[in-house]
Amino acid sequence: MRLHLITVGEPKLAYARSGWDEYEKRLRRYHKLQVSRVSGKTQQAESEAVLKAAGKSLLILLDPRGKQFSSENLSEYLDAQALGGHGELAFAIGGPDGHTDELRSRAHLLWSLGELTLPHDLAMLVLVEALYRAATISAGEPYHRG
Repeated sequence: MRLHLITVGEPKLAYARSGWDEYEKRLRRYHKLQVSRVSGKTQQAESEAVLKAAGKSLLILLDPRGKQFSSENLSEYLDAQALGGHGELAFAIGGPDGHTDELRSRAHLLWSLGELTLPHDLAMLVLVEALYRAATISAGEPYHRG
């Protein structure tokens, strides 16, 4: 399955850039991966850029109002989407103000990384690590047990 990671901006802090690069490389072993960095001067412009980047993909927005997954449940969800014939899933992290209500209404799923508020850079890193962890679970590999 193809995963499309869409972020407003890119990691700015060194630890986040390094972590993103590492987990992006690892994730590419399991999925075809596309990364899009979008921008906009307003929340509306950012949300429009996310929607345009996602195209016809199933859109999953990272949003504090969304569904929370355990790593195992995320793995099962991704497997179900692949078996359901969805060729590409687009995961989007918004800017500092999040996503617009209009974009939320067009999303297939809202996904929350948890109740904690995470800095933008850390949320990006958690996203790519969580997807990698889910991929190793689906593949029956031991990473998720460590």
